[in-house]
Amino acid sequence: MTDLAKTTFTETALDALAEAEGTLAVLIGADGKLGRTAARANRLSRGAVARAVESEAFGKLKQGQTRVLGFPGGMAAERLVLVKLDRTADAETARRAGAAIAKAASTGAPLRIEADSLRRAADLVGGALLRNYAFTAHKSANGAQMVPEITVAATKPADVEAAAAAPIAVAGGVFLTRDLTNEPANVLTTTEFATRLEALSDLGVSVEVLEEPALADLGMNALLGVGRGSVSPSKVVVMRWEGGAQDAAPLALVGKGVVFDTGGISLKPAGGMEDMTMDMGGAAVVAGVMHAVAARKAPANVVGLVGLVENMPDGNAQRPGDVVTSMKGDTIEVINTDAEGRLVLADVLWYAQDRFAPAAMIDLATLTGAVIIGLGHHNAGVFANDDALAEAFLAAAGAEEEGAWRLPLGPAYDKQLSSRIADMSNVGGRPAGAITAAQFLQRFVKDDMPWIHLDIAGVASRKDGTDFAPRGATGWGVRALDRLIAERFQG
Repeated sequence: MTDLAKTTFTETALDALAEAEGTLAVLIGADGKLGRTAARANRLSRGAVARAVESEAFGKLKQGQTRVLGFPGGMAAERLVLVKLDRTADAETARRAGAAIAKAASTGAPLRIEADSLRRAADLVGGALLRNYAFTAHKSANGAQMVPEITVAATKPADVEAAAAAPIAVAGGVFLTRDLTNEPANVLTTTEFATRLEALSDLGVSVEVLEEPALADLGMNALLGVGRGSVSPSKVVVMRWEGGAQDAAPLALVGKGVVFDTGGISLKPAGGMEDMTMDMGGAAVVAGVMHAVAARKAPANVVGLVGLVENMPDGNAQRPGDVVTSMKGDTIEVINTDAEGRLVLADVLWYAQDRFAPAAMIDLATLTGAVIIGLGHHNAGVFANDDALAEAFLAAAGAEEEGAWRLPLGPAYDKQLSSRIADMSNVGGRPAGAITAAQFLQRFVKDDMPWIHLDIAGVASRKDGTDFAPRGATGWGVRALDRLIAERFQG
């Protein structure tokens, strides 16, 4: 797994500014006044800080944005990053400032952040760690692409360190999600995926891998049908974090883990098919959340279940027109083998409810291209049968600046899923494609089960990157779900 930068916390020491190597970040209030640390940096740089702050360009910066001075005179640093940020800035602004600092920092060299008495210094640290990411597992000698060490200087470093423990734990979960989503499919097979999830046991997560014979005994024919054309065996991995009361029902997180999706017999076009290495993004988010709650020792019960399959064309592959019987007992006519994720989730959702009787259930999947047409790459589609749970999630996503937008469900859409020969078909045509996919899943959710479906096809990976992630996998959802757990499911 890509390691977080080593982060240390120390007391503010003005004499350390001259010797700080790599990148030095200094905070400047929105009013342009220089505090003690900025004033010392100004003196060392022979007035360069004051000149920059007085410039028109700095005046136009919003809070949380930066300006970089290269090789400031009188200082050992390669870069001096001036951060426009008030001491009382809110959490979101502080987080964005941290991300901006990391983006501006010199990679391969240490970073020192002078946080002074910033109220939300822990959020600034979290933002810096989130942005300081690079997936280099398959690059030969290409130079360092991350900041290896971050030193945070503050007036009360022990308080900042304690407050930063949770953001650091969550950032580790985000990194796991990004690594899994970025991995090519010839490396991240279903077996390798399961092996990496088993490593969560080091954090105290109980991990169980269900192999194909056990899945067949359970009647998971919808899931097994998807993987019939692949040499990689289909699996379900169950991860349990039991940090809450012994008798408290867990929150169940269910993830689609299609390690590669050719579309099967309903083969996708060649253009862009390489992006289908990220079709296991839902399972990756579930893994990241399990890492986060375990790393911060959350006083909550959470179970994560992921269905791991590969959708390939083969002489044994599932065909359009086949009928499969789900674990629930409903029959499904497979009209399009490229609508495979919902078949995987159908069985895992039912299994999660049967085995764990959760307090609530949330599934995540890179499920439809239709959600991208509707919401672009800025928001995940949110579908829910419980208004209170949906509102709580949307509030958590908003607080973490992870875009999410609720879309409707309704019986009228169910008519599109009718089948002449089975209980339902697996597709409902082009109109409202993301909604009919959610309606399909809802058929495998029990009437009294609070449930959310998150279609993350547009947000799991971004070619242009985000404020908190370079291009590629974003780790979307780990932060929002961890916050939801902290605010709603912790005892």
